[in-house]
Amino acid sequence: MKQILTIIGCVLLTVSFSLAQQKSLTPDVTQVVSGKGWKLSGRAATATTEDGKNALRFDEKKGQGFAWLVGSDFGEGTIDIDLKGKNELQRSFVGVAFRGTDDTTHDAVYFRPFNFKSEDPVRRIHAVQYVSHPTFTWDKLRAERNGQYEKAVNPVPDPEGWFHARIVLANRKISVYVNDAKDPSLVVEELSERKGGMVGLWVGEGSGGAFANLKITPSK
Repeated sequence: MKQILTIIGCVLLTVSFSLAQQKSLTPDVTQVVSGKGWKLSGRAATATTEDGKNALRFDEKKGQGFAWLVGSDFGEGTIDIDLKGKNELQRSFVGVAFRGTDDTTHDAVYFRPFNFKSEDPVRRIHAVQYVSHPTFTWDKLRAERNGQYEKAVNPVPDPEGWFHARIVLANRKISVYVNDAKDPSLVVEELSERKGGMVGLWVGEGSGGAFANLKITPSK
């Protein structure tokens, strides 16, 4: 009987641990301002309420800006986030970093809202981008693998409004869904050899942006 109870206990413990791994994390992005659980670099940030969302807004400066979730080590699963940029040419780059070691070494999926509704078909296919720094920058990928790591976004969001991104990492493949789309706007193979790393909020050169409703759901 004692042995049976021990086996049952081990099974329950295994199930509980497995379920715990499946739980979604919903870090409060507004806590970036206080530094509680977050590390901010390259930008100043403010906690704000925009269109009813409790959000974090980055200011605009040269270079990239990050808010890293301290202690995060994300392998496979899903990252959900609401983002808001603006419809100003070359002044709005908003996204999520992952596989992060630091500001130099990380992967990212980001959006160029000013290209969402562009009448130029070339600009329109530069709406969502995957990069893997430091080796595979956007300009290197565009020059050497044009059209493979950046695509148009469907359905087309409001370039001045909030939109939702769901980034799925599975089997070394990245799929990016926008708003309620059933089909991904971007599907690419990962270029990084890293299997984990920090998750962070990201803005690009000269760009601000707002972020809300971050949810991280590990698959294992």
